[in-house]
Amino acid sequence: MAQKKAYEVDSWLAKPDPRISIVLIYGPDRGLVAERARAFVAKTGLPLDDPFSVVRLDGSEIDRDEGRLLDEARTVPMFSDRRLLWVRNASGQKALADDVKALVMDPARDAIILIEAGDLKKGVGLRSIVEAADSAMALPCYADEARDIDAVIDDELRKAGMSMASDARQALRRNLGGDRLASRGEIEKLVLYAHGQKEIGFDDVKATSGDVSGLSFDDAVDALIEGKINDFDTAFTRHCQSGGQPFLVLSSAMRQLQAMQAMRGQMDAGGRNAASVVASARPPVFFSRRKLVERALERWNSEALGRALNRLQTAVLQTRRRPDLSVALARQALLGIAVESARLVQR
Repeated sequence: MAQKKAYEVDSWLAKPDPRISIVLIYGPDRGLVAERARAFVAKTGLPLDDPFSVVRLDGSEIDRDEGRLLDEARTVPMFSDRRLLWVRNASGQKALADDVKALVMDPARDAIILIEAGDLKKGVGLRSIVEAADSAMALPCYADEARDIDAVIDDELRKAGMSMASDARQALRRNLGGDRLASRGEIEKLVLYAHGQKEIGFDDVKATSGDVSGLSFDDAVDALIEGKINDFDTAFTRHCQSGGQPFLVLSSAMRQLQAMQAMRGQMDAGGRNAASVVASARPPVFFSRRKLVERALERWNSEALGRALNRLQTAVLQTRRRPDLSVALARQALLGIAVESARLVQR
């Protein structure tokens, strides 16, 4: 099978197999997908500013123009030995899957195809085609775990020539992990704030992220997944009015829904009930929240959870592009999920 486990992806990207002509990087963490795609592109050695060597395409563009990717892959390079076809925003487009299937059966000799995609279901469409091919590789990108977050923090600190106190690291870690690019953005902001210092302290983290030691987002997130719209809006408003960053609520909601998505996957794959899955969850669900999570798992199916996570990922990116509208953008996305949750309760 042409695929890697999530923990194997970085090591493969450090030394890509030259026999692979199609690379699919996919997953719910769009920031991590984009970061790893850039890492792969750097390994090709092709100049990004040369339109003859690097061709950028969009998934929707390929869907509208059937056979476009296939035609590009068969085009002979004019000024280099090979070309990179970089496809972004891929999902379940049939035309894209058909082109990739044709290229798997008859690999392009002069082209490397890189595809960035969102969360793709196992055994379906594009993902299944790549995973079954000898000349292709599927690389999943899921939310950062604690060790991944520490690696990102260490990477940014190393670039800045700085260190971080242990209590500051613990406080910062709580606010990261939903999206790789957003996490790097938070760390970069912190490094910039502490410019000129040798060590970043807890007060620096507090100044850039709010009172991270005292904030809890459980009430807001619990209200969200239960569909209690008014309760969520009250908790979110209180958080923002107290100076808290709306991204922290987005990140917390993302981690909760990702955990639910994994548990729901276990229910669907193994025929287990919600109580059994929650009881065996790792990390464990706090005992006082188990019934709440069980009820949520019974209402939210995998498709609905995927939609909610895509909404959150989009909101994270939007708040980075328009920080002046971050509160409104985050509120809109989170309220949308709360409304859908309320509808699921009524069904």
